[in-house]
Amino acid sequence: MTTTTNNTVTISDAAKLWLDRCELEQLERATLHSYRGHVKNHIEPKIGYLMLKEFSAVHVREFLDGMLRYSTRAMAKKCLTSLRSIISAAQERGLVQHNVARDVKLRRSERHDPDRVFPTKDKIRALIANAPERHKPLIMTALMTGFRMSELRGLKWDAIDFERSVITVRERADRYCDMGHTKSKSSRREIPMGPLLAKVLTDWKPNCPKGDLDLVFPNGVGNIETHSNIYNRVFKPLMLKCSIVDGEGAPRFSMHAMRHAAASLFIEQDWPPKKIQTMLGHSSITITYDVYGHLFHDPAKDVDLMGEMERGLLTA
Repeated sequence: MTTTTNNTVTISDAAKLWLDRCELEQLERATLHSYRGHVKNHIEPKIGYLMLKEFSAVHVREFLDGMLRYSTRAMAKKCLTSLRSIISAAQERGLVQHNVARDVKLRRSERHDPDRVFPTKDKIRALIANAPERHKPLIMTALMTGFRMSELRGLKWDAIDFERSVITVRERADRYCDMGHTKSKSSRREIPMGPLLAKVLTDWKPNCPKGDLDLVFPNGVGNIETHSNIYNRVFKPLMLKCSIVDGEGAPRFSMHAMRHAAASLFIEQDWPPKKIQTMLGHSSITITYDVYGHLFHDPAKDVDLMGEMERGLLTA
């Protein structure tokens, strides 16, 4: 396609243009892999043959309903987002006037979402106490800082300032064990270290496997450790040892739960929500409230406040 007045452009053609642009913008390898999967496995087989100029909100709704019927709600949402981006890219090229995919909404269904369960303080203490010495620095850093696992896997020793007691997050290791930028600009941040964590990391440094990247938590030969190895060889056995299991005896949490655990500790210390947003590297305060808003709720304090309100009203 060499002209923006081509009337034979299909959804598949528009998808290819979008993916080409994503590659030019040098999106992360994992992101590109996901986008290609949305197109290849869902969008092309179901609506790829449709002409872009004839594509309507009705087609989008039928596509979305089919996704909800035969796939997961999460995948339906992701594919709708990709479809919107595909048509938006075509719109920028003058191939279509209106992005009909934006007219179709996927209603939120929070009432079907399970309650979020985070590790309690007792579980956090158990994880730290029972972690093998080889892996205690990783477990403790995860639980005390709230770093994403990709940030821990890509953490280098020169990012730790022991004199100032801060750790700077500026890189991450992706699922393919490639080093790259953080998830977003807001993910680049400085996190303070408490004295116990600083001592654990100081003691770990001379014993840490050496490698070209000078990683803090590498594999046995100093290279980037995979996410699956950390879960299967470290975190999963640790949860079993601590009896942190579900009703069927399976490990209860993913490794992301350690980030949630850290957030719960920050909130318990009455840190301002904006500070917690910065600590976690969230791009907006909305994300912080959406995930952890229920932890800011203090029923006992609310009862006291309600009592003060009544006294102020009725005894005036």
